[in-house]
Amino acid sequence: MPEPTEQDIRERAHRLWEQAGKPEGREDEFWQAAEQELRNEDKSNTTRTPDTL
Repeated sequence: MPEPTEQDIRERAHRLWEQAGKPEGREDEFWQAAEQELRNEDKSNTTRTPDTL
């Protein structure tokens, strides 16, 4: 899977923000958490081969 797009990160961050009760002033925190989650999902993809590393 390629790097997460800005839209992917935005959607994940919004979901995390909603799950946390929609706290204000923590946009950067949720953005970073979403970006990290998406990157970690890619690394744990079992269909990866040496060619896709």
